[in-house]
Amino acid sequence: MTICVFPGTFNPIHLAHLKMAQFVLENFGFEKVIFIPSYIPPHKQVDSSLAKHRYNMVKLAIKNNSRFEISDIEYKSEGKSYTLITVKKIKELYNIDSRLNFIIGTDAFKNIKTWYKSEELKDLVHFLVFPRNDDIINSSDFEGYDYELVNCEKLNISSTDIRENHKTETTKEVNEYIFESKLYD
Repeated sequence: MTICVFPGTFNPIHLAHLKMAQFVLENFGFEKVIFIPSYIPPHKQVDSSLAKHRYNMVKLAIKNNSRFEISDIEYKSEGKSYTLITVKKIKELYNIDSRLNFIIGTDAFKNIKTWYKSEELKDLVHFLVFPRNDDIINSSDFEGYDYELVNCEKLNISSTDIRENHKTETTKEVNEYIFESKLYD
């Protein structure tokens, strides 16, 4: 099975996340996209008590697409979610000998060198880098990393805007979950 993983904080998951995942299904020939909500992202300040809610929101957002899955691999760890560890576990779990396909935004990819043992990711991951805002990737900064810039419409939806400004750029089910759980009030 050809898969692509989509790790992230998903605080909350929104329509741009879903459109990115659908885009790779339609344009790269993957059979599945596996969403991996982090428990505690190492590069962001996130309330760990929201981990369960972030996981539940991803489940709600993807439930109507049979080609989307959710993995609890980072959620179950209940610790910092290091990409290298997750990648190794996913490759073993799905018996993947080649590089693991990995969805990432330019904003996160620009910081790849600061990630835990990021040098080891060079041989393990093929990054599908989605444009975010007007971020520019200078190829000389990412020598040795296997990546490609995905040519698609930029979707400037922000989890921060949803949390802080109560925007509703998520699915109906996720919007209801946020409201009923009184998240981000």
